[in-house]
Amino acid sequence: MSLFKKSGGAEAEQKLTMDEKAAQMAQEPDEESKIAKKLKAMPKWRYWAIAILAVAMTVFQLYIKLGKPMQPWAQIPLHLCFSMWIVFLFNPMAEKVKNKDSKLKNLWWIYDGALYIAIGIICWYFLANANALNLRVYNVDKMTSLQIFVAVLLLWCVMEAVRRVVSLALFGVLVFFMAYAFFGQYISGIFRFAGMTFPQFCETLMLGQNGIFGSPLSTSLNTLFYFMVFGAFFSNCGGGSVLIDMGMKLSDKTAGGPAKAAVISSGLLGMISGSAVANVSTTGVLTIPLMKKAGYTPEEAGAVESVASTGGQIMPPIMGAGAFIMAEMIGIKYMHIATAAAIPAIAYFGAVFILVHLLAKKKSMNAGNTSLHYEGAPILPRLYRLLPIIVLVVLIFTGMSMPRAAIYCTLMSIVINLISKDIRMTPKQMLETLIEGVRQASNVAIPTAACGIMIGIVVRSGVAVKIAKLIGKTGNNSILFALVIAAIGCLLLGMALPTVAAYLIANTLFCSAIQNLGVEALVANMFIFYFGVIAQITPPVCLASFTAAGIAGGSAWKTGWKAFTYAITAFICPFIFVYRPAILLIGTVPEIILACAMTLAATFFLASGIAGYLGKNLNVFERILFFVAATMFVLPGALFDTVGCVMGAVLVVYCMGASKFLKPKAAA
Repeated sequence: MSLFKKSGGAEAEQKLTMDEKAAQMAQEPDEESKIAKKLKAMPKWRYWAIAILAVAMTVFQLYIKLGKPMQPWAQIPLHLCFSMWIVFLFNPMAEKVKNKDSKLKNLWWIYDGALYIAIGIICWYFLANANALNLRVYNVDKMTSLQIFVAVLLLWCVMEAVRRVVSLALFGVLVFFMAYAFFGQYISGIFRFAGMTFPQFCETLMLGQNGIFGSPLSTSLNTLFYFMVFGAFFSNCGGGSVLIDMGMKLSDKTAGGPAKAAVISSGLLGMISGSAVANVSTTGVLTIPLMKKAGYTPEEAGAVESVASTGGQIMPPIMGAGAFIMAEMIGIKYMHIATAAAIPAIAYFGAVFILVHLLAKKKSMNAGNTSLHYEGAPILPRLYRLLPIIVLVVLIFTGMSMPRAAIYCTLMSIVINLISKDIRMTPKQMLETLIEGVRQASNVAIPTAACGIMIGIVVRSGVAVKIAKLIGKTGNNSILFALVIAAIGCLLLGMALPTVAAYLIANTLFCSAIQNLGVEALVANMFIFYFGVIAQITPPVCLASFTAAGIAGGSAWKTGWKAFTYAITAFICPFIFVYRPAILLIGTVPEIILACAMTLAATFFLASGIAGYLGKNLNVFERILFFVAATMFVLPGALFDTVGCVMGAVLVVYCMGASKFLKPKAAA
């Protein structure tokens, strides 16, 4: 803390700027309202161009799943071309530049027009040559001049889409790896490699199995599109509001109820949205004011909401987009991943729930405060609107393919909306919901395609193998050393990149290093995925926390650090995966039960230490002891379990006994 106190005006100015940015983010409408407003304001030609493309892309996606699949070299590029067209139409350069000069805007429209034409050429090439490309031998057949030309157009369009709608950070990472492809031969040491010629570079990016059209984009085509559209229809057709109201009602009459409502609502909504910032902007406007009214500080209210909303990406059944890609990368069924993630997700939300309860007790919040009760429409008559998400889980568990299950449940959401008079959407609203879902799918397709650039270069240059050797050599084959390096790398990537991109890059760079030390593929991938998710609430870049701070009217910096502290369980869980894979349902029933019990104990001790309360206010020494007791369960071996159980039990008994002893004194 002293570090920030020493600096004067510069720090205060930076802090003010951060708080102003948080307030600005909080004032932005939620995603649904933002898209509706944008569609209403745009020119008719763009609106109908987007609408036609959204419908055409949906028909194409339905055809390849319910009709007849196309050649891979036709359907994957076509999916990307649709996505790029939609992304550029939604985000024209003329609207992004600050200079509103009409001549300059016309020039930018010419630039965007060139992009549309370039995408059309790419689309034509792959549709016309799909059969020939299927027979082509990679790294043997020479690249033709036409193929190099198309590869350049493809690289230009993908990089421009990344710069425009993903982040400059990802753009910079990709530029770094492309520079490495050409200049790696001039580097000395372990990371030196022979380099690539320009035709080899183009072949790697466009025609390689690990390039732009690799597994991540294939997952976007075959799975993510359908779930993004399903999520849009389920939420807009009434299901999302029921989930929020359920969370608000479930904790309506308990101490710290609004904070518990935030945890439950964000967890339920996160099951189908998988976006931390979207969850904050949707549920936070309801829960944060109530939390402040209950007695939580603005920073505490914002931190609770951002932590709960971020957890949506690790909450089955849908989780975040990275989980679908993980299934493709490992080669296992997605439901296996969702099932394995269930216990850690429950532990995450359980820790936050216990924490807010202890904070409420510490602040002596009144559970009977009628002004804090959430007044909304009765939930029971609206429960039928949750049928699509229930049926989705049942269909996937019974063996139906995930895309087909998502299609059927999307249709069910539409039917339910049509029979509900109070929420029935007009045809135009239905069209705009479809546009919203397709836009979300397109925004996911761009980073998945872009990360193929990095993956292709890394695989061809052998960087992943070199990193694995370096970690193994430096850490003397220490699993803990490899895990710490991977965790730091994932956090750094996740702070700058979207979760999908952070997971893909971390998977390519660190997964082989962890697996080489004897860790199973699922465990290694879950470790990386978790750190990519919680990086979203790790300062200094934590958009979910900044958005929540803006709604709460608190300090963005303090909110970010409180959220980081409240989510400490999520930082420990990935290490538990490695040393106790039974928590991911890998092992015998007794092992799974023991892992669950140990995780529950660690969660409770951590929450008590963070809250600084367990029947009484805890001093610094007592809080440290709770942290130590929780850490014991992370380490492998019965001895550490025993020490953790004994230490924790003694602390709990001591604190509860001391609280009873202190109560008469307080009364006196």
